[in-house]
Amino acid sequence: MWYVSTRGMAPRVDFEGALFSGYAPDGGLYMPEKLPQLDRDTLRQWSVASYPSLVKELCSLFIGPELIPRDDLNDLIDRAFSRFRHKEVVHLSRLRNGLNVLELWHGVTYAFKDLSLCCAAQFLQYFLEKRKKHITVVVGTSGDTGSAAIESVQGAENVDIIVLLPKGRCTKIQELQMTTVLRENVHVFGVEGNSDELDEPIKAVFADVAFVKEHSLMSLNSINWSRVLVQMAHHFFAYFRCAPTLDLHPLPPVEVVVPSGGAGSLAAGFIAQKMGLPIHLVVAVNSNDIIHRTVQRGDFSLSEAVKPTLASAMDIQVPYNMERIFWLLSGSDSQVTRALMEQFERTRGVSLPKELHSKLSEAVISQSVSDEAITQTMGRCWEENQYLLCPHSAVAVSYHYQQVDGRQPSPPRCCLAPASAAKFPEAVLAAGLTPETPAEILALEHKEARCTPMRKGDDWTRMLRGLIEDLSRQWRGRFRNAPA
Repeated sequence: MWYVSTRGMAPRVDFEGALFSGYAPDGGLYMPEKLPQLDRDTLRQWSVASYPSLVKELCSLFIGPELIPRDDLNDLIDRAFSRFRHKEVVHLSRLRNGLNVLELWHGVTYAFKDLSLCCAAQFLQYFLEKRKKHITVVVGTSGDTGSAAIESVQGAENVDIIVLLPKGRCTKIQELQMTTVLRENVHVFGVEGNSDELDEPIKAVFADVAFVKEHSLMSLNSINWSRVLVQMAHHFFAYFRCAPTLDLHPLPPVEVVVPSGGAGSLAAGFIAQKMGLPIHLVVAVNSNDIIHRTVQRGDFSLSEAVKPTLASAMDIQVPYNMERIFWLLSGSDSQVTRALMEQFERTRGVSLPKELHSKLSEAVISQSVSDEAITQTMGRCWEENQYLLCPHSAVAVSYHYQQVDGRQPSPPRCCLAPASAAKFPEAVLAAGLTPETPAEILALEHKEARCTPMRKGDDWTRMLRGLIEDLSRQWRGRFRNAPA
């Protein structure tokens, strides 16, 4: 299995190359050169599989056995999910009025990112141990990515992790989950800016190709192919749990509602669909509605500013993974994708070509959800089911209630729930409900925290480069002094 850049100007790489690169050298994102097609018999076999088994099956299609033999792959995935609180790893809650909520948040940090990042970290460490190498992972976060990335690699010998978080713009719990991990290989910066602003120094560092190579840098943000790969399992699991039967011909569809910021889970859904999974996709966003405007009008352009919302992890202006979707829908046309994305990067806005827009609007339904609708949805779900939704999950469920109230005929529907309400007590209170906070989250308040400020007026890029250089020096010193 080979991977190519969506912009078509970089050499193809294998899974290991895509895992360690993040962005391709031409600025594009890696995608499989060919997507495996799944026939009806394979889907029927997979339909009884557990979530970890589905991840193993999917990963084995995209990671050659010459890179990770199947037995090793199975062990890595078992290890990745060993700290999850639910025995199924993910769990489907069937609630009133046909509401199916797929809980993707049973990992250590109570968010869906634990699923893909735990696997990515196992793959990384497997290759690093084999190659006797060290890497520094640099992550910008709007909330959940940072803590999930930290948990997945904390204490690892061959990995240092640097996280930039937007100070005061994550929830208190999200921030504490990052700043209270006092391991030697964990380094956290609190940036006086929003999540798009803190991406600037990261982009500047990664633009220096020689520096990236010299210091073995990589990113684990949602653009990393390994994360999209694992997120495909959400769609397969949702389909198999919600399809009424697999005995019909053609197979019956299931609608999957994806709450989205960076469009990683949405891109995973598009790929699953292209492989033959009969899902209909709905993307639900908060007031930062670039994805919704793109689907509705072909208007892929930035708003003047990020609007802070209750669904704060989705307060994102640039949904990087849309590039993968444009590439897929244009028939893997890297010329079209490159022209579109380069224009977007230059002008901060672009109108999709007519043909591409019509393909996108046929392939996915979209909706933008206000804070008011989020709190109403949280309230209604509690009233009907005694079930607390996080504000991001409520963005998806809001679409479900709209369809139910409009008595719209539809296939069975599954709403992806990316985080536990326990992480968002402020939003739960805003909905007039009582937060339920697990003891381990309450305990964060009393832990020692460590965080280096990046203040307005500081040279953020210089600070970041300086820490990276220090970590490289330390690793080389350790490696030289290690017993042979």
